[in-house]
Amino acid sequence: MSENNMLNQHSGHQSRTLNSVFLDREVQLDLFFPEDLMGNEKLNLLLLNDGQDAEQMGLEEMLAALYSDQKIEPLLVVAVHASADRVMEYGVAGIPDYAGRGARAGAYASFVNQELLPYIAAFCGMPIQGKKGIAGYSLGGLAAFDIAWKNPENFDLTGVFSGSFWWRSKDLKENYTEQDRIMHEVIRQTAGKPALKFWLMTGTEDETADRNKNGIIDSIDDTIDIIRELLSKDYSRPGHIFYYEMVGGKHDLKSWAKAMPAFLIWAFGR
Repeated sequence: MSENNMLNQHSGHQSRTLNSVFLDREVQLDLFFPEDLMGNEKLNLLLLNDGQDAEQMGLEEMLAALYSDQKIEPLLVVAVHASADRVMEYGVAGIPDYAGRGARAGAYASFVNQELLPYIAAFCGMPIQGKKGIAGYSLGGLAAFDIAWKNPENFDLTGVFSGSFWWRSKDLKENYTEQDRIMHEVIRQTAGKPALKFWLMTGTEDETADRNKNGIIDSIDDTIDIIRELLSKDYSRPGHIFYYEMVGGKHDLKSWAKAMPAFLIWAFGR
């Protein structure tokens, strides 16, 4: 067992840098883990997009409180910092949106599956025998959902906070219809039913846009329609799908931080 692995560290937080061939850049990681692991625990894993926001969100303190209250099982959280190229690296792999955004989402997915997960396994020095999840906010939430959906062999669940499910192949001015939303179409076109569970959150004040003029903001409409697509695949609520609509919730870290403990308990609760 390497002297640099997690089990020999007294701190529950480390910062690491991983050089990615797929992204052609160094990726900053913040890793949060329970202290004093013995090596025989059933360890769980959560990858968190936009990991640069973990400190502002108070993630380390949040995890400490959940452990103190015995609310969650041992969990390694890997907060993956986004780059300045975030709007190109996040999205739906292989399908840029109408403006060409998300063109490198496939490279980011390859980084996660082929570089980050093996790195984490080596870092731990112990097998991750518990559940594996990936989560994110806004565009990072869309990317998390897409990666989990297409790689269920690597993930058991995904959490999406105010996800950018509006991501579309046509501009609103180009005879857009709801069929042009990219992630919804990916779900429709997927054969079979990936073995996953889904935690989806929106805020009632995520935005004010209402493109179909039905009195419901687009963030909620788009997320509810994702749920409809999942139900059409024979997933069930609440067995596979949990939806949290936060009254007064906004498209900001404060709202997502408020929702995060509920997600962590749903995903990794004792």
